[in-house]
Amino acid sequence: MMHEAVFTLVTADAPLIHAALIPEAEGDPSGRSRGTCTLAGDETVQLSVQATDLSALRAAVNTWLRLIQVATEMSDRAQIRMRIIDTGIRP
Repeated sequence: MMHEAVFTLVTADAPLIHAALIPEAEGDPSGRSRGTCTLAGDETVQLSVQATDLSALRAAVNTWLRLIQVATEMSDRAQIRMRIIDTGIRP
């Protein structure tokens, strides 16, 4: 029996998050879990994680949500860096 968790994220960073997750989603689905990522609109990303058991689902969900968090944090840092460069302030 497969278990599944589906997350819908509404954010201005949706295209960036989708682009960051695609390499992971398109990787070889080995092991007990797999994930898919769909860009469902300009500001909506849908993440679906499937696993053979609940422990694998929990671990996979943690991994995917962490990947989203890292992509979002890097986007925020890049935007801050761009504002610093635009103002001429040295970081």
